[in-house]
Amino acid sequence: MKKHSARVAPLSACNSPVLTLTKVEGEDRPRENVVGTADGQPTAGGAGAESGGGRRRLRCCLRITAVQVRKALWGVAMVMCVCSSWAGSTQLAKVTFKQFDAPFTLTWFATTWNCLFFPLYYIGHLCKSPERQTPRQRFRECCRFFGDDGLTAKVFFTKVAPFGLLWTLTNYLYLQALRKINSTDVSALFCCNKAFVFLLSWIVLRDRFMGVRIVAAILAIAGIVMMTYADGFHSHSVIGITLVVASASTSALYKVLFKLVLGSAKFGEAALFLTIVGGANFVFISFVPVILYFTRVEYFGSPDEIPWACLCGVAGLLLAFNILVNFGIAITYPTLISLGIVLSVPVNAMVDLYTCEIHFNTVRLIAVFIICLGFLMLLLPEDWDQGLIQLATKLRKRDQPAEGSVEAGTSSGLNWSRRARTSMSTFAH
Repeated sequence: MKKHSARVAPLSACNSPVLTLTKVEGEDRPRENVVGTADGQPTAGGAGAESGGGRRRLRCCLRITAVQVRKALWGVAMVMCVCSSWAGSTQLAKVTFKQFDAPFTLTWFATTWNCLFFPLYYIGHLCKSPERQTPRQRFRECCRFFGDDGLTAKVFFTKVAPFGLLWTLTNYLYLQALRKINSTDVSALFCCNKAFVFLLSWIVLRDRFMGVRIVAAILAIAGIVMMTYADGFHSHSVIGITLVVASASTSALYKVLFKLVLGSAKFGEAALFLTIVGGANFVFISFVPVILYFTRVEYFGSPDEIPWACLCGVAGLLLAFNILVNFGIAITYPTLISLGIVLSVPVNAMVDLYTCEIHFNTVRLIAVFIICLGFLMLLLPEDWDQGLIQLATKLRKRDQPAEGSVEAGTSSGLNWSRRARTSMSTFAH
């Protein structure tokens, strides 16, 4: 039996992962024929074959059901973890800015934690893989993702550094938006990135056109406009909405360009890529927070005054979120992971309502609902309409035999009554 080769695209915050599983050959089994006699009565061997085939089919169905139940249970846990990590990082970042008003420094600090991706992946590789490799061997094997020559300086500056900049820009704009507007609006508006991904994929990657996704993109744009109208087009809220929409756009651009330039990556390759992004962020961008500090653009006093617990909490939650989003599809369905992202919107709304940082008017509620509805519509598979047609056909076919059996029963009853009347008349003669 051939192994599954799972491939994912490492994504920025709140992007949906892409999973492709190759079909396993040898799964389709031919139906077993039942051997019968000339008069239609099955022989003893045919009955045994039939019962044996029935038992095998039952065991196969039970095995498939158990696997699906296990994936569904993992999916429920994954939904809770993704939702709590994303909502927790958003709320904790909001709290951090009250003591540490330095969004770019926080972005740099959190992105540096990406260096832990490959070490954590290698620990998992040692625990799960039967063929254990040394870190150097695993590193060289994963470097083949960048080409035959591996990770060279040219590959780094042309295929890695641009994505690192997009990653940093996405998170920086998101954190800047948190300084302007409440967490509920930010998390809801950022869900529009999935609509932007579809539009860019349709234009750049020539993906399949789907009317339902066009409707979802229109709903997302309508939600953005309504969200702006909810606060009366004040300059403060308009700037915040512009920042989060720009963050969602760079997030979508990251994913589409990654698919265009690098394609898809295995789990180890994705972990190595994100680790390189974190290392490059530490090496090449560390001077920016220093310049911002001495120019007092982001001045935060002495190191003792820095809320290290909050900074580490935000970075740790973002790291956990990205690990779950990029590698959680190994144990559950990708749709459930995306569902955890959209569920963070009501969680943030409840927290904001409890802390009295938001006023829910009718326009804002409708805008949030429209954006979340568009996000859920984008989760529909490409053949969702064909699936509905097949389901309706199966239900129609299931009802037809029942009607046929009723008619057969009625006709047999009539035949029986006719025979009874004939026999009675014969007896009378």
